[in-house]
Amino acid sequence: MMATSRKQYVVSRPVYSEDSLAEDHEKIHRKHKALTDHVKEYLTCDANRAKIAVLSVLPVIGWMRIYRVREWLLGDVVSGISTGLVAIMQGLAFSLLASLPPSYGLYTAFFPMLTYFFLGTSRHISVGSFPVLSLMVGAVVTRLVPEDGPHANITDFEGLTQDQRRVLVASSVTFLMGIFQLAMGVLQVGFIVVYLSDTLVSGFTTAAAVHILVSQLKFVLGLSVPGINGPLSLIFTLEKIFVQITSTNICDLVMSILIMVVVFIVKELNDRYRAKLPVPIPIEVIMTIIACGVSYGFNFEERFKVEVVGKMVSGYESPIPPSVEVFQESAVEAFPVAIVGFAVAFSVAKVYAIKHDYPIDGNQELVAFGVSNIFGATFRSFAASTSLSRTAVQESSGGKTQIAGLISAMMAMIVTVALGFLLEPLPRSVLGALVIVNLKGMLMQFREIPYLWRRDKPECVVWIGTCLGAILLGLDLGLAVGLGIELLTVVFRAQFPRCSILANIPGTDLYKDQKDFLQIFQPKGVKIFRIPSPLFFANIEFFRNKLVEAVGFNPLRVLRKRNKALRKIKKLLRKRDHDVTEKGLENLFRTATDDTLTNTEELDLPSDLKDLPFQMNWNAELPSELSVPRVNLHSLILDFAAVSFLDISAMKGLKMALKEFIRVDVDVYIVSCDALILEKLHSCMFFDDEIQTSIFFPTLHDAMLHVLEKHKDNRTGNVVKDTKL
Repeated sequence: MMATSRKQYVVSRPVYSEDSLAEDHEKIHRKHKALTDHVKEYLTCDANRAKIAVLSVLPVIGWMRIYRVREWLLGDVVSGISTGLVAIMQGLAFSLLASLPPSYGLYTAFFPMLTYFFLGTSRHISVGSFPVLSLMVGAVVTRLVPEDGPHANITDFEGLTQDQRRVLVASSVTFLMGIFQLAMGVLQVGFIVVYLSDTLVSGFTTAAAVHILVSQLKFVLGLSVPGINGPLSLIFTLEKIFVQITSTNICDLVMSILIMVVVFIVKELNDRYRAKLPVPIPIEVIMTIIACGVSYGFNFEERFKVEVVGKMVSGYESPIPPSVEVFQESAVEAFPVAIVGFAVAFSVAKVYAIKHDYPIDGNQELVAFGVSNIFGATFRSFAASTSLSRTAVQESSGGKTQIAGLISAMMAMIVTVALGFLLEPLPRSVLGALVIVNLKGMLMQFREIPYLWRRDKPECVVWIGTCLGAILLGLDLGLAVGLGIELLTVVFRAQFPRCSILANIPGTDLYKDQKDFLQIFQPKGVKIFRIPSPLFFANIEFFRNKLVEAVGFNPLRVLRKRNKALRKIKKLLRKRDHDVTEKGLENLFRTATDDTLTNTEELDLPSDLKDLPFQMNWNAELPSELSVPRVNLHSLILDFAAVSFLDISAMKGLKMALKEFIRVDVDVYIVSCDALILEKLHSCMFFDDEIQTSIFFPTLHDAMLHVLEKHKDNRTGNVVKDTKL
């Protein structure tokens, strides 16, 4: 083991309290800006701010100005082609999750990318369909336009076929999703994504993967299972699948298993030999082409009753307005879709922005995705975000900017306009198999459970709660359950922090938890209490209870006992008209009768010792008639280094706690208090005759030296020498 060289430092300075520090070192009195000043500054415009505003609204200008044509263009073209092939296959497959005809998945691979190219701040994410969003949109589609039974009572459905109704619902939900994202971006609330922790997103996407897996079983098995949504929909879907399991189409099943095995093996090889391959092998495209050819050549649709993609829409249809009635029916579902879509895209974008060292703006990303989804929904596409696998292909195959994304969108356009008919004989079971095999990454997140349980049990509870909630209750309610559990864990951590008693490490000015070190120094009659949390209305009682537990006595109870004893002594003194010394207290009680004081408000006041003919020492031997607990504590130091804020309720509770200790002759000191908290205490009239500003010290060591100096006559041995204080 290598020995580390340890430098030493010696500081010679006075022992400071906050008051004496302010006397010796003049502070700067900062003026906080008023709201009007902030508004005025925000509305002020000059040439520089106008330039920054344009670059922030149109980030494409920023990276196009530095585009290196010779170095980046070839990589972007190769990346765009590779990503386009994957985007086409995923668009076709994920449209099944949205309960839409496959051709509309190609729309999602094209239209949203056109606007994100200009408005997005990420240079690497591949914008298009995402399986979780597709499934969430599909839940609304099947609810409003079920396969069996009447559709929702919406006037805009009149004169439309079932597929057209479903497209209208999906595009309207996507339009509303875009409005939510755009509004959040304009209002600068991109920070909302921080409430979706990595643990919550992991549990949620794992549950979504389970839903996706179950939803694709009907295609893989060749069964006719109606879409079910709502709580326990997964259980009901599995029930219907198992009821029909004997009707499985063997051709669909064999073809799906074969494709899943081949795609899985090739993907593993892609990952293993990533450094040696110029671009990943586009195995999904290869298998799709083979399946199309085999299905067409052997006429799978007629001979084996295999359900195929069928008629593909050639070209692009005219724009359609969204349905306001669908807005009203789906607003509750559209908002979580907007949040999840942005959270996934932003987290992926952040990974590649850090890797390639360029900034991204959460608020601008919200605007970009909002506009992209609104624009795409107008042309019948469904919810767009990003896919980790697609983005990985775009980045690993040499993509440097969103020119690669634009080229991938152009490839989707070519297939839609000219080559779509070639995909008509493609079995839907092939698309289902491709969806399932791409779930590997999300399903493997189950491995996080034992890791989280060992490292952080509350986080593990968030993961399991979110996952189970989303599996059993549906993705929208599951997300709400996950957020609730996550916020409860935050409240739990803040409301019940791990308080500790600190002690000095001999020979240093360091103070650590007394449970963590063998050799520590704790002066007799001194307690150092640390709370590693803000103090607010929810945890102030916990703080006070822990403080009482740490010192070993309840100061309010001691104060009441003392006041009861004093009242008894004074009453007897008035009856016995002679001088009584402290040692003669026992004689005073020989003829006394018990007369308990019941007015608790008077008992809580400071003890009045002025009229006694002797000096009262509460820690001395007292007559048995005076049952007053001894207090072996003379100084209590509260370490506020981790207290970041203090609300009014906590301030009142803290003031009461300090007064209770002060009234039983315990000096209380607060150390390392934040300047803003001190300022707030002054403004809220916290200080009075009992609680003074002199109890605040800048460091724990300053307070300890002050205590040792003040009580040096009560110490045994040379404490200062022992601790090098």
